Amino acid sequence: MSGEASGQAPGRRLLLVVACALLDADGRVLIAQRPEGKSLAGLWEFPGGKVEAGESPEAALIRELAEELGIVTWESCLAPLTFASHAYEDFHLVMPLFVCRRYEGIPAAREGQALKWARPKALRDYPMPPADAPLIAHLIDLVEPGR
Repeated sequence: MSGEASGQAPGRRLLLVVACALLDADGRVLIAQRPEGKSLAGLWEFPGGKVEAGESPEAALIRELAEELGIVTWESCLAPLTFASHAYEDFHLVMPLFVCRRYEGIPAAREGQALKWARPKALRDYPMPPADAPLIAHLIDLVEPGR
């Protein structure tokens, strides 16, 4: 099957990243604003990052949360919720989204990003990358069912 018939553009690389919907006791979700100098700067996203070669998505997320936010969590505290699959100009992104309610530490911006706790329905008020925005509905259904 050719790349075009499968929906994959010829030569477009597949990028696996992982993201976390970190929830606080009040059901708010932590989002981070991409800092200046990075692609998609100024947009809000769920914390996470690239899965390195030989790394499981869960291990990558645990590592990224420690690096980006200074918090510690465990694989048993990560619940898969949904995933995004989005074709950007020069790569195709696949991004599992995990929910995490248990962690140690207080999330703090360690990479120059702004952080914000927001109710799931309020996430639509923050400009997000195209891959992140469709995930909001799943969080609303999880945290605020029937609202």
